[in-house]
This record gives sequence, structure tokens and C-alpha cells, in this order.
Amino acid sequence: MDLGLMLLIGGWVFVLIWVPIVILSQRKMHPKALFTLFFAEMWERFSFYGMRAFLILYITSQLFSSLSQGEADSKAYGIYGAFNALLYAAPIVGGILADKLLGFRRAILFGGLLMAAGQFTLAATASTGHGQTLFFAGLGLLAVGNGLFKPNISSFLGTFYDRNDPRKDSAFTIFYMGINIGALLAPLTCGYLAREVDWSLGFLVAGIGMMLGLVVFWRNMSKYEDKGNPPEPELLKKRSFFGIPNEVLILLGTLVTIPIFSGLINAEVFTSYLLIIVGIVCIGYLLVTSFRSEDRAEGQRLLVFIALFFIHMLFWTLFEQAGGSLNILTDRYVDKMGIETSQFQAVNPLFIILLAPVFTWIWTGLSRKKIEPRTPIKFFYALLQMALGYFIIVWGTKNAAISGDMIPLYVLILMYLFHTTGELSLSPVGLSVVTKLSPAKTVGFVMGSWFLSIAFAHKIAGYLGQRIATPGTGEEVDRATALNAFADVYMEWGVYVVLIAAIVLLLISPLLKKWMHGIH
Repeated sequence: MDLGLMLLIGGWVFVLIWVPIVILSQRKMHPKALFTLFFAEMWERFSFYGMRAFLILYITSQLFSSLSQGEADSKAYGIYGAFNALLYAAPIVGGILADKLLGFRRAILFGGLLMAAGQFTLAATASTGHGQTLFFAGLGLLAVGNGLFKPNISSFLGTFYDRNDPRKDSAFTIFYMGINIGALLAPLTCGYLAREVDWSLGFLVAGIGMMLGLVVFWRNMSKYEDKGNPPEPELLKKRSFFGIPNEVLILLGTLVTIPIFSGLINAEVFTSYLLIIVGIVCIGYLLVTSFRSEDRAEGQRLLVFIALFFIHMLFWTLFEQAGGSLNILTDRYVDKMGIETSQFQAVNPLFIILLAPVFTWIWTGLSRKKIEPRTPIKFFYALLQMALGYFIIVWGTKNAAISGDMIPLYVLILMYLFHTTGELSLSPVGLSVVTKLSPAKTVGFVMGSWFLSIAFAHKIAGYLGQRIATPGTGEEVDRATALNAFADVYMEWGVYVVLIAAIVLLLISPLLKKWMHGIH
């Protein structure tokens, strides 16, 4: 039996043992809805990370197989960055639609169906000769669907807890662990099937995972009829255009955006300009709202949100190299010891699953003693750990460039370990604090804006990947030059820029604490 298949089986066995332990240990502390949303999000993330594990490898080796290595890499990084940017920009609109019209339930179900259709479209693309038109249509479906699903399932979870409920950070950490269980199983399963059996099978299994998530959500959410419904059901049913109900118009309008998104992913340069415009509008709106707010505390909390927005963006810019340039680095220059490249995408979620309960215990214990760090300080710790992780991979890459050897596996694993502990200091805590800092009537929009920070991060991450790809325009690219290109970009951004941001955050953290007005 090959090592990749052994890892696939071992991952499933581990999860089947670990998940019941976590649920049994937490079931009395939290509402049952947490665990329903836990499983729904787990399968949605299985779908997304299953595709993400091998997407950049598929694009470079199949979609652009006729191009030289450097050209294929550069185009792939651009498309990968634009796709993920739109994937996380779309939640702004999805959050507004859920807030004002659809409600969380409808938005989650419709978004999930579009994402499943996107995976099945990509599967058809891979099985029929790698046609680019169908490929970009699949990515468009995924981006639009994610816009409806992603912000609203997190916001929906927030409705089961009061604003200052001490269980809230713990709940979002458990929820985040569900995300990472899906992210663990996805590369082990979909990545292995795509690379070792057939590309189309990887996409197909990812789509089936999405459908399983929708079934879990649909069957169990009927128990909570008072949550996640449209704010004005009558407005949704009202016929306002050629006698068509507003709900149908929203669905049709959403479908129209799919080819637009597909075109923007393909023409990734225009995506940059669009993101800049959307970002200025969203941040500008939040600034105006904060200064005009009749409630001074509520306005200042929005200013804290904006500050954390930029720190969050920087963190994910570097973190999301994992699916892009770090995936390519691993494929070509790391001693993988017989493990399939895309399966290394399971290292981070494995660490999350193992360490999330530890962080939950730490935050809960510190909270009881009233010494838990405020969110800005947790973000500061996250940046320090990100910088340490990149310093390690730079050291390994520079040594490999000099010696001519492959990068040792332990270097990659250590990097992922520190990136994971940084993530646990930032991401689940960030989701929780957004629901606390947001005005009640606009929580969906603010959550969508939070994901916009990840959209910017992905676009910048794609740009960094293109900087790495430029040294070589052909298969004859010098190995040491290629490795030094990785090391130089990682040192500049992953170490220097991140450390500067960490120092700035530490200096302004007392002001941010004051503006949070008791929010922890």
C-alpha cells in the first residue's frame, strides 16, 4: 500500500475517533446548533480545501501545459489570486442580502448549491480535455456561491450567543476546528484522488462533500425555526418587477453574476482595480458610519474593526501562500519522502485539530482569571508566529540553494506548526470579535467586510507568487535562482513586513482596547 493511501485512511480513522471526543466533552456547555453548523461547515470546507489542495498544480500542469514553466507559474498565480480574491469579496454582497432580504438560512442553502455545481463543473472540465471556458465557469460558480454561504454561516452561529457571552470565543474555536477537520480530510482524499487517479475525481468528490454539508444543514436547522429567517418575509414575497417575486429576482440576479465573475477571474488585472474600488467603498462606508453613529462606543468599535481588518489582511496574505507558491515549492524542491504534494495541505488543519482544544482551554482559563489578552494582543502574537515560520522556511530554502540538496521535510512541518499557532491566535478569535464589534443590524455586512480583508490578501498573495515566478521563463530555469526567488520574497514580506506590522499593532493596542468599550 502506498504512503498517500495510508495517510488517506489514517486521516479518516483519526477524525472518526477525535470528533466524538470533542463533541462529548463540549456538548453540555454549548447549544446543539453549534454542532449542526460545525458539521455543515466541515463538509463545505472539505469541498473547498479539496479543490484548493491541487488547484494550482492542475492549472500549471494541465490547463497551461503548452506554456513554459515560468509562464505557466505566473499565469497560474494570477488566476489563483484573482479567484480567491473574488471568493472572499463576494461575501460582502452575500452578507447584505442575508441581512436585508434572504435571511441566513436561504443564503446558506442557495450558496451551497452553487458551490456544489461549481465543483461538478470543474470535474466535467477535467474529464473533457481541460477546456478553459468551462474551467472559468466552475470557478465563477464557486466564488458566487461562497459569497452567500461563507459569511452567513458564521453570522448564523453568532445568533445563538449573546454579545458578551463568555462561551463565544470557545464556540468559534470549536467551529473553527470543524472547518479544519474538513480541511484535513480534503487534501488527503481529494488531493490523492486527483493526482494518483484522475484530476476529475478530485473535483467530483469535493462536490459530493458540499452536498453532504447541505443535507446536514437542511435536516437539522428545522429545529431552530426562530433563527436565520428573512427579516421581512412579506418583502421577499412581494412582486416588484414584471410580477416576479423579489426572492426569484435575487436568485436570477445571482446567476447573472456568475459569468461576470468568470470573466474577472480570467482577466485578473481588472480584478485588482475592482477590489480597490470595492475596498475603498466598504472601508469608507464603515468610517462614515463610525463617525456618524449616535452611539459613540458603537462608532469606536467600528474603528477597531477597521484596524484589525488590515492586520488580518496581512496575516492571510502570507498564510495563503500555502495553496500557491508554497505548494509549488513543496512539489519541486522539498524532500517529500513519498507523500503526494497536495497531501501536505493537511498538515495545517491537523495541527489545528490537535491544538484548537488546547487554545480553547487556554483562553477559557485565562478568562476565568480575568487575564485573557485582548484581541489586538492575540493578533500581535499571531504576527510574531507568522514571521518565525517564514524565517524557518527561508533558512531551509537558502541552504538548499547553496548545497544543491532538497529542502528537508522537517523545515516545512515546522513552518506549518508556527503558522498554525499564529492562525489559532487570530482567525477564530477574529470571527468571534467581529460579531461583538458589529452593530446588530449590519452584522452580515461587517462579516462580509471581514472576508474582504482575505480577498485583498489573496490578490496580494497572487502578486507575490508572480514575483517568485519571474526568474524563469523556460524549463531551463536555474535551480539556485528559483530557490533564492522564493527565499527573497518570503524574507521581505513574511519576516520584515510582518514584524513591522506587529510593532505598530503593539504600540496602538492600548488605544484599541479603550475603543472596544468592554468588548473582550
